Amino acid sequence: MFLKSLNLNLIAVLLLVLFNINTQTILAQDQEQYRIETRDGNIFTGTLVSEDDETVVLRVQGIGEVSILKANIRTMVLLDHRRMRDGVYWHENPQATRYFFAPNAIGLGKGRGYYQNTWILFNNVNYGVSDNFSVGGGIVPLFLFGVSASPVWILPKVTVPISDDMFHLGAGAMIGGLIGSTTEPLGLIYGVGTLGNRDNNLTIGLGYGYAGGEISQTPLINLSGMIRTGRRMYLLSENYFVTADGFSGIVSFGARWTTENFAVDFGLFRPLEDAGGLIGVPWLGVTIPFGNR
Repeated sequence: MFLKSLNLNLIAVLLLVLFNINTQTILAQDQEQYRIETRDGNIFTGTLVSEDDETVVLRVQGIGEVSILKANIRTMVLLDHRRMRDGVYWHENPQATRYFFAPNAIGLGKGRGYYQNTWILFNNVNYGVSDNFSVGGGIVPLFLFGVSASPVWILPKVTVPISDDMFHLGAGAMIGGLIGSTTEPLGLIYGVGTLGNRDNNLTIGLGYGYAGGEISQTPLINLSGMIRTGRRMYLLSENYFVTADGFSGIVSFGARWTTENFAVDFGLFRPLEDAGGLIGVPWLGVTIPFGNR
């Protein structure tokens, strides 16, 4: 009951964040901010002081003016001023299109992708074919342990932004099967709606399972959300409910720690029914983004 109450409180706080999202203190700066990555891996974020054919000079907070040869620059990107807080750049969420595993309706973006690993065995990769269509796949490689059949799945998803950075709709499927088995395909088709942006959002979705050529008549309801609490931290909640033969489900609560190129998710999943003293099942996953940034 504690975990369920905690999730409801998180959702309430998230709604307050979303309704005040346009008044958050992500303030514009007086001067444009740039992010420069050099060929030797150094990253500098600051105000452009000057630029000529050979050199770029940035004023970096806490360091001062830094002169960088253009020949040594790998990338130079003008930053979104809304991501600057007190002179510090808040990087993008490297796993913005999913919670622990459940998808939201936000598009991955053309040329962007990520690799997700959970508890070593669960491997998942997704890639943005366009801004509004992504495809992914995953495997649990049980064949490495001498098991004849290994679960695999394909994850197509279509997204439609209704109101930029405020409301999105999406639909997709999880098409699964077993390599090394004659078992018929099974999976889930779903639709989702997401209120919010890549940092703070709330998603509700309906999914219908299918197996053996038949589709379930009772939907699986998903209610998930995330709140960014700092430059590197998010709170996450991913919850599933079914109403067949009474009300039941699984609730979760956890967090995400991130850098620009890495994310770690950790949380606890628990059934709503009496679990016989079980506090919950832990979740530990990592995400590595790749492609266009």
